[in-house]
Amino acid sequence: MSKLTLYFIRHAEKPEGEWPGPGLTLDGKKDKESLVIRGWQRAGAWAALFGAGLDAGDYATPQAVYAATPGTVANKGPSKRPFETATPLAARLGLAGPNTTYGKGQEAELVQELLTLSGVVLVCWEHEAIVQSIIPLLPLRRGKPPTVWPEDRFDVVLRFKRKEGGKSDGFAFKEMYPRLLAGDSDTPL
Repeated sequence: MSKLTLYFIRHAEKPEGEWPGPGLTLDGKKDKESLVIRGWQRAGAWAALFGAGLDAGDYATPQAVYAATPGTVANKGPSKRPFETATPLAARLGLAGPNTTYGKGQEAELVQELLTLSGVVLVCWEHEAIVQSIIPLLPLRRGKPPTVWPEDRFDVVLRFKRKEGGKSDGFAFKEMYPRLLAGDSDTPL
């Protein structure tokens, strides 16, 4: 097995949560499936954190960024929030955009592809699907990932690291709290 680090973040803040205001597309149009202003701030903060080139620390620079396939019609279809959250990071890394090959409900196919990769990969997805449909498919060698992701937590990174070669091809898990924005927490999920 090749060396692989997977980072999972949930999409950033959405309408009808703690943060006021409507969902807004990148061009400022109201859309209930888009991020609120606080969510766009978080998307920029993720881009700064993971795109800073500080590979010696906990937050390595991804070579690939994945996000759930976004809806294409305003106010209809799947959420655009994972795509919107990951897009500033993809742009900062010089990628054409996040890989949106897989959508919500295709988590098994996503994991199957992720396990063939090497290097550093960031995945932005819907929080419940991360803990219920993605994490259970990852082979672990150390750590205990959360099984619940609270609705009000947008500030957590779940990291899975796989060493190169050896008999153990499972991942070591670590939950991280970069505290990028005011009000972010360092309390475990």
